[in-house]
Amino acid sequence: MTVPEGKANKTATEAAVEAATEAAGAAGAAGATDGAADSARPRRRQARGEARIAQLLRAAADVFCTSGYTASSTNAIAREAGVSPGTLYQFFPNKEAIAVELGDRLLDRWRETYGAAFDQSHTELPLDRLLDAILDPLITFNCENPAFFVLMHGSEIPGRITETHDTLHATMLTRVESVLADYLPDMPAPQIHRIAEMAFMVFKAGLDLVMASEGEERAAYIQELKTVMFRYLDPLVGDDAPCPATAEHIDTP
Repeated sequence: MTVPEGKANKTATEAAVEAATEAAGAAGAAGATDGAADSARPRRRQARGEARIAQLLRAAADVFCTSGYTASSTNAIAREAGVSPGTLYQFFPNKEAIAVELGDRLLDRWRETYGAAFDQSHTELPLDRLLDAILDPLITFNCENPAFFVLMHGSEIPGRITETHDTLHATMLTRVESVLADYLPDMPAPQIHRIAEMAFMVFKAGLDLVMASEGEERAAYIQELKTVMFRYLDPLVGDDAPCPATAEHIDTP
């Protein structure tokens, strides 16, 4: 059977179009596959990078606690992490950058901790239970994250960490004043501020002793700290507390 010339040409054209379409579809599918692979690879690289950063920060925390910030080095941190110094420098240019990143992450967690510790509902508790509710999470955080204590109290700590810590200190002092004001609504604000500062400094001094001890000795210092805080605050906020106006006008030598 002889196929008309027009019909034959149309069939050839259709075949060419179909072939081109199939080729384009195959190329598109391959491109989509490659694109998906390309998008997956950065995610995997990012995950590996985050894991490496976390590894380096854990190592830095250990080194800072063992040697102190000033005596620590990037080589020591890399050695503690089990990586080469070159690997460390892929993520951090120097020791200060490591300390700042570690400090930022610890400060974020600290904010969550003290936010929960100073929950407004705690003001409904009696003083001894209030101290437990506030002090226990703060002490636990410091004991579980000793690098936080090192970074917040060292003399050679990067300025950015020091500035953030000072801001946090002021914020916490304000929270302490707020708690005391709930217990002592009639006491003048200047006296509330002095009591808050004194209580805060007593806590910091007691925390030094807690952090320097371990095991049963640490538990004993924690109890002593709570006892000191209770005995200082109970005469002020208890039923037998003196009149705030009288206390405000005590003469000092």
